[in-house]
Amino acid sequence: MPGVLSPDETTGRSVPSTTRRETALSGAGPRPERPEDASPAPPARSLRDRAGALVDEHLRSTMKFLVVGGLVFLLDAAMYNLLVFWHPTDGWGHGLLHGTPLTAKVLTIAAASCLTYLGNRLWTFADRPRPETTRSIMLFVLVNLIATGLQLACLAFSRYVLGLDSPLADNISGTFIGQIVSTSFRYVTYGRLVFPKR
Repeated sequence: MPGVLSPDETTGRSVPSTTRRETALSGAGPRPERPEDASPAPPARSLRDRAGALVDEHLRSTMKFLVVGGLVFLLDAAMYNLLVFWHPTDGWGHGLLHGTPLTAKVLTIAAASCLTYLGNRLWTFADRPRPETTRSIMLFVLVNLIATGLQLACLAFSRYVLGLDSPLADNISGTFIGQIVSTSFRYVTYGRLVFPKR
């Protein structure tokens, strides 16, 4: 009622009723919270969380890739040493392919590459969508031809430039150093080209 004092609910002081009515009509005063205003903002991921997720994602696939590579490395080394340094009748020394080490290395890499493909397709990158098989195999062959060239270059440099032909020299240059170079190349290209995420 005009001219009648009534207590204000927010302050507890008496104010004219017309003032309260004008305040209510004008929209001044406290407004009720809307549901969308009350929802909390999504927590921002810290740099540490993002780095941890990135490490987890890559560490798991890297470890699997290294396990497959380690087994294939042992197979490659065993086959190469048998072909080049072991003879069925004479034993260790000069094997059947001692004079053609690059041919022996091509044969061992070809066998190892088949196992590499299966291990990485079925285990290392098993969580990724299966690409078109023909495209995947063609890219795998191309990547492995380049990787084989890198590994053969290490062996050829030791044999034909440095003139080293001992089992130790061949295993260091062709199997150890060559394998590190070719495996690094394979890891980068397999994840991006042969077994892509999309």
